[in-house]
Amino acid sequence: MFFVMMVCVGCEWQLKPKNRDAGDVQISIERYDRVENLYLTTGDYSALQQMKMTYPMQTRTLIEDMLRLGKVNAPDINVKFLHFFEDSTLQHMLGDVQQQYSDISDLEAALSDAFGRLKEKLPTLEIPLVYTQIGSFDQSIVVGNGTLGISLDKYLGEDYPFYQKHYSVEQRRMMVRDMIVPDCLAFYLLSVYPLPQRLAHDQAERDRHMGRIQWIVNEVMGRPVFSNVFVDSVSRMMKPNSQLTIDQLLTK
Repeated sequence: MFFVMMVCVGCEWQLKPKNRDAGDVQISIERYDRVENLYLTTGDYSALQQMKMTYPMQTRTLIEDMLRLGKVNAPDINVKFLHFFEDSTLQHMLGDVQQQYSDISDLEAALSDAFGRLKEKLPTLEIPLVYTQIGSFDQSIVVGNGTLGISLDKYLGEDYPFYQKHYSVEQRRMMVRDMIVPDCLAFYLLSVYPLPQRLAHDQAERDRHMGRIQWIVNEVMGRPVFSNVFVDSVSRMMKPNSQLTIDQLLTK
């Protein structure tokens, strides 16, 4: 199953310092976006083969679930895929992604630290395989089957020309490099702790559940990334004398 996307005051939810022991979580991001970009800009058949052979799950998710172009093994799917990205806006975006994200070592370090801190509170948490991809300005994070995909086209900065025409000011504030790690944590936690099906159609329940997840992300990040009434409500509940664990908070 895939999930596709978008100040704690007075809390004593203690986290260890960032200089933890060796053997901590180390995340190396798979640059699927580079192979994808090579095929979409040059039509290089070897790049297409690498997409399908080395990254079969990522390619299927991109083509079938995100772009909805058809089945990945359809006879004409390669032509459809290329044709889809012939749009001048998307071609320009491909270059912008490669320029802005030529070096992602900062993201690898930040993700490693954040997931390491989260795993301290959830020792049984499985660390996902993380990869970068390029979509079509639609979904930000894709989670499923032990993987976490980051759509770099959704994090090109709040002043990016395409964003200014199609997204609100509030939305654009979240479409920046600094939001990648918090979004990864939030959507991964949501995949591990989905709202029970019986409550899934209740908007208030969805908001409260997401508020709990966002509060946890704020704690892991050490800064108020998400700020809303639902996060504030969790902050008031998680007072110094609270004995609730993360697992209990997300399953109560």
